Amino acid sequence: MSIVVRILSLGWVTMMMIMSITNVGDGAISQNLIEMINIINNECPYFGIVINSNLLRDSLLQSSSSVPHSTIPYLDFAGRRFHIEVQVNQKIISVLSGVGMLNAGITTQLLINIFNIEGVIQLGLSGSADPQLQIADVIIPHYWAHSGVWYWQRHGDGPSDELAFESIGDFTRKIGYLNISEYETNPKYSDNLLNNLWYQPEEIYSVDGEPDNRQQAFWVPVDEFYFSLAQKLEDSFFLRRCVNSTTCLPRPPKLVSAERGMSANVFVDNVAYRDFLHSKFNATLFDMESAAVALVCLQQKTPFIAIKAISDLAGDASSVEGSVFSSLAVQNALFASLQFLSLLPEQVQTLNLAQ
Repeated sequence: MSIVVRILSLGWVTMMMIMSITNVGDGAISQNLIEMINIINNECPYFGIVINSNLLRDSLLQSSSSVPHSTIPYLDFAGRRFHIEVQVNQKIISVLSGVGMLNAGITTQLLINIFNIEGVIQLGLSGSADPQLQIADVIIPHYWAHSGVWYWQRHGDGPSDELAFESIGDFTRKIGYLNISEYETNPKYSDNLLNNLWYQPEEIYSVDGEPDNRQQAFWVPVDEFYFSLAQKLEDSFFLRRCVNSTTCLPRPPKLVSAERGMSANVFVDNVAYRDFLHSKFNATLFDMESAAVALVCLQQKTPFIAIKAISDLAGDASSVEGSVFSSLAVQNALFASLQFLSLLPEQVQTLNLAQ
């Protein structure tokens, strides 16, 4: 969708979002809210930042490079607070999504529909699926998938048995499955009533496609231009290694681009499942939000990238170690995101900044 079409349609989109989401028990819609949204969008476009961590959100707002809008530093809508500011010469609107796929998807949809957003960055913390990574490393995957859409196969059927409704395209065996019996602690058992979990694609509906025309997506790519910029950040600066003079990570953290990340409404603290995702799908990390943001952006034709710092090793380290170095993960994720923003074309000339 062209930027002109998006701007022309934005007023109607805003009105429809307010009418459908805002509580208007007295039959009135806040004119003040509409006016503030129009003021913000007249200074467009913006980069949207969807954040899954309170600590990261606070660190971004408190960073020395943050310059808030002089008259509308934030806008509250539908339970979210959208912060309008400039970071390293980029106009951004940042918002806390909270944890989970539903929260991330709703927040991203609101962000894109209410404001004129040029692209979206998902900024957050994640678990590592790669044993070569450590806490506070920053990873930028090329593809994201939702790993929580399953077909749970009945006991007695196996990989060669067709799934129910597979013939009409509702389910597939093309992506792969998890055989739960392979993870029995007692090797004499070769079967398990839980059987197999088959991974399934998401159903998507494109904003510029035919209405109700179902498509499917499993691996969702990030924006190629954004990814090429992110690759320039590798080995270009130092990330923080030490919490204090005596508490440091075994090696300096690194920023690397990776092939794949996965998301689901599951906090993975299990080495066996971590290793399965890494070996089966070549996943480098997993979280509970990024694939939801990617899927919304895919359907809305909005460029997207995720910048993730490792905050835990999925059962391969003590929870104490994670809590000790979690502050480094926050700092490194923030620093990497600001470095990424600095590579984008500057867009500050029309924003009304606080002095």
